[in-house]
Amino acid sequence: MARGRAADRRELRGAVTGGEVEDLLRGLAPQVLGALVRRYGHFATAEDATQEALLAAALQWPEEGLPDNPRGWLITVASRRLTDLLRSEQARRQREDTVSRWTLPDQWLAPAADRPAAESDDTLILLFMCCHPSLSPASQIALTLRAVGGLTTAEIARAFLVPEATMTRRITRAKHRIKDSGLPFGMPSGEDRAERLAAVLHVLYLIFNEGYASTSGPALQRTELTTEAIRLTRLVNRLLPDDAEVAGLLSLMLLTDARRPARTGPDGSLIPMAEQDRTLWHTSYITEGIALITNALPRGPTGPYQLQAAIAALHDEAPTAAATDWPQIKALYELLMRLSDNPVVTLNHTVAAAMVEGPAAGLALLDELEKDARIAEDHRLHAVRAHLQEMSGDHRAARAAYEAAARRTSSLQQQRYLHAKAGALTTRAAENTS
Repeated sequence: MARGRAADRRELRGAVTGGEVEDLLRGLAPQVLGALVRRYGHFATAEDATQEALLAAALQWPEEGLPDNPRGWLITVASRRLTDLLRSEQARRQREDTVSRWTLPDQWLAPAADRPAAESDDTLILLFMCCHPSLSPASQIALTLRAVGGLTTAEIARAFLVPEATMTRRITRAKHRIKDSGLPFGMPSGEDRAERLAAVLHVLYLIFNEGYASTSGPALQRTELTTEAIRLTRLVNRLLPDDAEVAGLLSLMLLTDARRPARTGPDGSLIPMAEQDRTLWHTSYITEGIALITNALPRGPTGPYQLQAAIAALHDEAPTAAATDWPQIKALYELLMRLSDNPVVTLNHTVAAAMVEGPAAGLALLDELEKDARIAEDHRLHAVRAHLQEMSGDHRAARAAYEAAARRTSSLQQQRYLHAKAGALTTRAAENTS
């Protein structure tokens, strides 16, 4: 009889697959957690309760069908579980001061946690909370992926190639820092909001970069990180549609990720942009990215993400590598250098200058940049030097620079590519002397 009633519910509400439930829960998770933290506080306990509600939904909904209000269902279940957890904690600790501070959820007079008007704001506030300035960038990234992205601790640990226990400690410390800070659950205002939004965008940028160009490990890229960074940045753009830098960051991600299908060979090896099959690039991402940056630039003020997106658009619009508008790219990097004292930006400007003025000009700029200790031992500087020396015909020096670059990267695919470039120059030298 019970099975028959479940079948009737599924028919009335519509069948739903496990994959559809997973996609729905991923989007609802930060809204539910945000609603609980807004009303009850206790970030860590609220997250535990939210996770248990999500687990219950993952088990029940494919069998019984979706409830009429999935978000409200989750918040109700999570609130009940939060009550149980807090009561259990009170009983365990037996501390009067703790008991006096805690008010159980069923005794609160605050607005209901599942009120529909604040669900979008709650997700954005949760992002701001995860990027609290008291946290290190590594902790901000981990907590954002856990609380807002919905990734498990094991998934985050695998993405950053650290043991799960290490990532667990990192996330736990971040939760404790937020709790100890006494940070109220609400949108910051004024200068604090601008500063915190900058931190949110920086964290999303770092997540995307780690996914697109993994700093270590066997894979050149980790699509689960780039996909999640784009999803979260879309969310921020939807919540703050008038912010030009948010639009610029989303545009940059889309225009960069558009090249991903052509960026690796069948064996996972790196293919540089100049050698990529541009017919494989995602045209829908390029179209969307160009529209975003075109609309964002006139709104101003122009920030670094907008300038980087404009540079990415020039690369993506070029039908061939030879047709790239390098003078315009060089000019944009010069604007970017005025806004950011970032040696990687200076390195990219060096490449653009070499493409416009020749490799000798690029090598001269590189000699100056090498004095900057922040990038002197970075494999990218040595790889650029090798490329410019190869362009100038100094194959012996280029080979040594490629090998030096390979020694300085922990990415296996980058190492393979750089060793292959050095090997090709060795072969060419042998052929010329034979």
